[in-house]
Amino acid sequence: METSPSSEFLVQFWGVRGSIPTPGKSTVRYGGNTSCVEIRADGKRLIFDGGTGLQRLGKDLMKQLPEDTYLFFTHYHWDHIQGLPFFHPAFVKGHRVHVRGAVPDNGGSLEKHFIERVLHPNSPIPLAGMKADFKFHDIVCGETIEVDNLIVQTGHLNHPNGAMGYRVNWNGHSVFYCTDTEHFPDRVDENVLELAQGVDILIYDAMYTDEEYHNPKSPKIGWGHSTWQEGIKVAKEAGVKLLVIFHHEPNHSDDFLDELAEQVKAEFPNSVLAKEGLAIPVMGSLQ
Repeated sequence: METSPSSEFLVQFWGVRGSIPTPGKSTVRYGGNTSCVEIRADGKRLIFDGGTGLQRLGKDLMKQLPEDTYLFFTHYHWDHIQGLPFFHPAFVKGHRVHVRGAVPDNGGSLEKHFIERVLHPNSPIPLAGMKADFKFHDIVCGETIEVDNLIVQTGHLNHPNGAMGYRVNWNGHSVFYCTDTEHFPDRVDENVLELAQGVDILIYDAMYTDEEYHNPKSPKIGWGHSTWQEGIKVAKEAGVKLLVIFHHEPNHSDDFLDELAEQVKAEFPNSVLAKEGLAIPVMGSLQ
């Protein structure tokens, strides 16, 4: 029996790389586009972050464009916003694009920050060309919001300039998008642990290995990212059903990530490394 769009709960990955796009023959299998994850639930298509993967997702949306699309931003570093000027639905007159993200620390509204800092100085596309009807919704990190029947919880992540994690709850199931966060040396991050409790799918920023993170010649401490070993700690303590390793380091080739996937599975069998195009049904994802 086919699943109707209104009953579907699915995660699809459109960009899985961190920091900078990495095109080339050594990244073909996992992909070189930066952060962009789609969650389809309750007949809606929610988009988390607008890295370069957003361009491909936009083309897919144009095949059967809904009246509304929903964009959620963890933060506004380049690898999470680079795809926005090339998001096809943004140029369709009458289409509604709901933009949600944290209120900037420098004050003002999300709309002002978005237009003046995210789009205007960095975009080669004139703002006047974006014909869609943009709706901006400021989020105070830590609050819970509703998108019709979807319950979206938010929480602080440990990242330079700040970042926000999102847990999407629907129909008794859940997905926690937890990227651009750095673990603490002496404990599991309470904010991460709270949102990860019992989730069906945890998408976790495991940009480094423990060896890379603590490398005395080039340590990554304070860079705002975590390791797969720390992701497993969270998954075990929170009772996560499926751990998805995400935000791959630009220098990690397909072959390196293949080996990494085996190491992760050996420690936490219900795990997978994110790849561009990978689609995981939330309900029954381990079957």
